[in-house]
Amino acid sequence: MNAEQLSPTGRFERILLATDGSEYAAGATREAIAIAAKCGAQLHVVTVVRTNAEYESLAPKLVEQAEAQARERLDAVSTQAQAAGLACETLIRHGEDAYPEIVAAAEATNADVIVMGRRGRSGLMRLMMGGNTGRVIGHARCAVLVVPRAAEIIGKPLLLATDGSRHGDAAAQSAVALAKRCGAALTVLSVAGDGKSLDEAQRVVDRSIALIGEQGVQAEGLTLSGRPDEVITRTAEERGAGLIVMGSHGRTGLDRLLVGSVSERVIGHAQAAVLVVRL
Repeated sequence: MNAEQLSPTGRFERILLATDGSEYAAGATREAIAIAAKCGAQLHVVTVVRTNAEYESLAPKLVEQAEAQARERLDAVSTQAQAAGLACETLIRHGEDAYPEIVAAAEATNADVIVMGRRGRSGLMRLMMGGNTGRVIGHARCAVLVVPRAAEIIGKPLLLATDGSRHGDAAAQSAVALAKRCGAALTVLSVAGDGKSLDEAQRVVDRSIALIGEQGVQAEGLTLSGRPDEVITRTAEERGAGLIVMGSHGRTGLDRLLVGSVSERVIGHAQAAVLVVRL
């Protein structure tokens, strides 16, 4: 990672909010609008009507009803955006599954980040995270911001969780961009565990802080031991962080996974929003 690499990946010029109108989308809607207003970003909003050709031919009235409900969802978000002084572009997509349509919408709008809600903190991880959320992170080419209902990002500190991998470096780029735009305090955390020593974790922190400093952003370093996801979520709570920024995968190189196991557990358990950054 160097100075030239920080700007392109860290852009927040085009935001795509994916909403299904449920209670779980409320936080994502609120924070997408707040970030777009703070960053001067273009805001696009997508909702998906679940359908296929056979269903459309057998039940056209139900499809029309679903489309009308989708339009109501988008109009409600538009009203919120307008109240914040923002214009937003809305789009309805049709498909059997939501995640391919959300990813396609991100490609069509050239989004820098997709903002999505997160389900509750009970039950299986797949349900906590939401099946579509994990698949969007796995397939999207841009970053994905996962927002619990009560999370608030603007005005709160940022926590960058990095293991020194290339995905962690990409996350640092986005953390720098957000810290600059939001005027937020930034803490860099590296966790010793899973075969990584405290000395190795400290080297990761020192390197990250030096590179971040080259961009005119001051950051505090923190090295702790333990199970990475537990340490990250606990530290975010103790520091009052509104956002955790991390890479989609760690040093294991398991890119065949849709989401790295640490990232997945942090998304499932954190009270703060989580920005998952891909290369």
